[in-house]
Amino acid sequence: MRRFSFLFFLLLSSTVFAQSRLERIEPMNWWVGMHNPKLQLLIHGTQIAAYEVRINYPGVKLLEVHKVENPNYLFADLEISATAKAGNMTIGFFLNGKKRFENVYELKERTQNTRRIQPVTNKDLIYLLMPDRFSNGDPKNDVVKGMKETKLNRDSMYYRHGGDLQGVINKLDYLKDLGITALWMTPEIENDMSLASYHGYAATDHYKIDPRYGNLALYKTLVDKLHEKGMKIVKDIVHNHMGTEHWFFKDMPMKNWVNEWPVFTQTSYRDEPVMDPHASKADQKKMLDGWFVPTMPDFNQRNPYVQNYITQNHIWWVEYAGIDGLRLDTYPYNDPEYMKDWAGKIKAEFPTLSIFGETLVNSAAAQAYFTGGNTVSRGFDTELPGVTDAVMKNAIYEALNGKSGWTDGVFRLYTTIAQDFLYQDADRNVIFLDNHDMSRFYSMVNEDLNKYKSGMALLLTLRGIPQVYYGTEILMKNYSNPDGLVRSDFPGGWAGDKSDKFTAAGRTPQENEAWNYFRTLANYRKNSPALQSGKMMQYVPENGLYTYFRYLPEGGKTVMVIVNGDDQVKSLETARFSERMSGATTAINIITKEQLNTLKTIAVPAKGTLVLELN
Repeated sequence: MRRFSFLFFLLLSSTVFAQSRLERIEPMNWWVGMHNPKLQLLIHGTQIAAYEVRINYPGVKLLEVHKVENPNYLFADLEISATAKAGNMTIGFFLNGKKRFENVYELKERTQNTRRIQPVTNKDLIYLLMPDRFSNGDPKNDVVKGMKETKLNRDSMYYRHGGDLQGVINKLDYLKDLGITALWMTPEIENDMSLASYHGYAATDHYKIDPRYGNLALYKTLVDKLHEKGMKIVKDIVHNHMGTEHWFFKDMPMKNWVNEWPVFTQTSYRDEPVMDPHASKADQKKMLDGWFVPTMPDFNQRNPYVQNYITQNHIWWVEYAGIDGLRLDTYPYNDPEYMKDWAGKIKAEFPTLSIFGETLVNSAAAQAYFTGGNTVSRGFDTELPGVTDAVMKNAIYEALNGKSGWTDGVFRLYTTIAQDFLYQDADRNVIFLDNHDMSRFYSMVNEDLNKYKSGMALLLTLRGIPQVYYGTEILMKNYSNPDGLVRSDFPGGWAGDKSDKFTAAGRTPQENEAWNYFRTLANYRKNSPALQSGKMMQYVPENGLYTYFRYLPEGGKTVMVIVNGDDQVKSLETARFSERMSGATTAINIITKEQLNTLKTIAVPAKGTLVLELN
């Protein structure tokens, strides 16, 4: 009987060994000299939990190995001391006291480069693009064998169109000439979904660039080239969800890796329960734990293993590529306590990194709630530096399209900015007019070129960090019904396109007028300390005219902006602005270069905006 038991044990051991296969360890590498010495490795492989993990490397201590519900996973807690050196660390996998196989895990030196991880601030101008819809620089990767979406179809808004990272690299000089200083792309990581994989928000591998865009090395090349040109990169990251084709959704480490419901439950898309002091727990749970859509499982961010995985992944990307800023997708849908913890850990590793969260909410108070150091959160500090300023966007639309009233038209813009006391620093908010989830700006102002120019003037002269959506500079238009309609290809980004709107020759006269207006003001802003980081003083609108100034307290050039919200030419009496105009005798129109030799009264065109440099 004893001999039979021994033979059975040997047979079982050999069976486990034969079936075992190490598939991945994540993060795929790490660095010595990090602020936090702790690292948790996710180890995935068939029946990997049957093995004992051993590490023998100077300065690295294996603290604990966790076995979870799924025997295909182990989680190994490491401590990397300050004395540890870069090198190849061997991770041994033992069965019955014998080493069966090993993995070489690289610990790297942190990169010392002063051009990396420069903050994206109100001195910058961000250009948002969707890599699949901007430019195709490498047709060979349009369709990748083995991926679930098997064809390219530029005539369909739901299929991939072939844009890629090489295409973006090819257009960096275009962006720099336009006045852009920072690039934000929708997620570039692998989205191996069977349909609509182009948008990037349903990740299937958190450590892999989608092969239809390129690879890790090419992404790093793009970031390096941006830095060489004095530009910055913002990475779009998603804490809240993944795609149903993600490898670890198909083989989850544990049942509570995602938020599960008895029947499929979609989020309410209502941010109010997150901050509402009277909210029910049921409403809060539906908002935070409900899935965004059926193909995007919702991470359970109360699970400590999930927390470590997401946080370490984002640290890995910043350190690997030298990223300058992070845009946090669907911020209000995430667990607030986890996001606070995440922000603290990220800022500890990268003190100069810029961070802003997507908060498409309906009031300044709700928007401010999600920002760090605000006046409305009743003791809970998110530690989030800035948000996407949807409230400002709505106010600009009202100023351009509405009629002046006690709270309407340009008054909406005035009262919105008057609520900046809610924020610790409103200059860290990202202001915008449109993006990939909403109707294009030119359509929203009824294709009125004067309103378009006024919108661009406001975007580039108000407080905050301005962001423009690709194609806005050439009057691309459409309504987001559905979203795919506002995600058209940039004409000229593909060989054989009928027109190349990256060039003046390919644009219509009206498109060139819009493009030149934007470029002139964007490049002026790039060299204007007052617009980049100056203070703002606004005056109560009168007679449909809204006036504000950007200035430096220590002196220098002052910029005066006048917005006419009415459908007729107005004359502005300037005597009431003496606090800011004292000593100024003339002004230059930034766009036309026309000099105003008297400032007593200024004529402002109907539904127009003047941007003046005072002398």
